[in-house]
Amino acid sequence: MSIWQSYRLGLRRKRWRIRAFRKRRQLRPVRNLTAAIAADDILLFCTLRNENPRLPFFLKYYRAMGIQHFLFVDNDSDDGGREYLAEQPDVSLWTTTGRYKSARFGVDWLNWLMLRYAHGHWSLTVDVDEFFTYPFCDTRPIKALTDWLDTSDIRSFSAMLIDMYPRGPIAAARYRRGQDPAEVAGWFDSGNYTISRNFKMGNLWIQGGPRARAFFSDKPERAPALNKIPLVKWDRKYAYDSSTHMLLPRGLNRVYDEWGGEKASGCLLHYKFLDTFPEKAREELDRRQHYANSHEYKAYHRTLQEQPDLWCKWSEKYINWRQLEILGLMSKGNWA
Repeated sequence: MSIWQSYRLGLRRKRWRIRAFRKRRQLRPVRNLTAAIAADDILLFCTLRNENPRLPFFLKYYRAMGIQHFLFVDNDSDDGGREYLAEQPDVSLWTTTGRYKSARFGVDWLNWLMLRYAHGHWSLTVDVDEFFTYPFCDTRPIKALTDWLDTSDIRSFSAMLIDMYPRGPIAAARYRRGQDPAEVAGWFDSGNYTISRNFKMGNLWIQGGPRARAFFSDKPERAPALNKIPLVKWDRKYAYDSSTHMLLPRGLNRVYDEWGGEKASGCLLHYKFLDTFPEKAREELDRRQHYANSHEYKAYHRTLQEQPDLWCKWSEKYINWRQLEILGLMSKGNWA
């Protein structure tokens, strides 16, 4: 990379940090318990809107993993989820009526909270329908992973997004509040992924899975990106550039080995496709607060009219992280 390109990326990072500082005015604290955060606590950051049914299991899952404090931004929910989160002893909560789109799809809000509270902490940034899975997660807490990353002088840890889905129509995947979503959407694509390199930012770009083949079959290049870097040893000089797909400085994006997976990586099991999804897609299409004039939700809404069954010849029932490693979707690298 040239000196000029490095300079421009440095200005870009400064811009995102200034934007985050300005957008802090849109956040109103509902319950701020950050004074209780200990020096070695692992933090989770999340922005959400109207996800009340998912919250009990989401908190249960990540508490069991070893997350010690949750920092949520609620974007004007009206389904009781904000009130539920405000009652939790390990949750700090902010609310906003600001436009999700004008906050760079929530990135500005989370960049501010991370600048303010995450410095020096391992921080996991996920959506409420994403469940982080890493090597040995069935026997080792996340603290074991971050201790190894610290020892190995690794500052960021990648996770490929794996879209989970039911066998049969999405509308038939009935989800009960607090239920493990794997019980109703336990399948995923074992193959059907493409990978390319973003030379400017230094990260890989992964696409494919059920969203590419079912919702973007005519234009697979417009399918959502599946590469994410959700776990970072945060420094106040850092900033997420595009959701959790890439960060600045760009060195944090060098998390994958393209030709064999020697670098350790994880997965994010993504449970979007439940019976609540058609209504959610209609709501988000009407709000038009998502990327590229909500082209993703236009594709969802159009295809959902046909009541698709996402199950196909690539479908495999999820068992555990070792299965994902065998399939080459994640790697334990040299962590033993």
